[in-house]
Amino acid sequence: MPINTIIMKQEEKIYTQHAEHTEWLNKMKFYADYIVILKNRLEEIASKNSHQEVLAKVEHFQNQFIIQKNTIDEISHEIKADETHLQHEVEKNPVAVDHRKLPYHVEEKNAIEAFEKNFNELRTEFKDFAAKWM
Repeated sequence: MPINTIIMKQEEKIYTQHAEHTEWLNKMKFYADYIVILKNRLEEIASKNSHQEVLAKVEHFQNQFIIQKNTIDEISHEIKADETHLQHEVEKNPVAVDHRKLPYHVEEKNAIEAFEKNFNELRTEFKDFAAKWM
């Protein structure tokens, strides 16, 4: 049986999911802030180099940073929607909320893991580019 199928059948306590949501939203904020730093370094590189090769890579990274920021926004929106669902569940039945479980939020977890993998690859690519042209 695939791991995702096993995870999808799991349930998790509401408070545990809430804690994960908080952690994930903090991660997304960190990555969004980090993109701002990378954009600033990219602008610095672009201002110091007019080689066609550099300008093509600058455009590539600008596009990638936009894509990554959009992904952050989409993931954050999904997490917030899931958090709203948890809040409604608590409001519907606040008795014994610390013992209640809901289906595990595997879609958000998978999205974050995929995002982090892509972002780390982009960060490594950018670091190599910056080291060459700074």
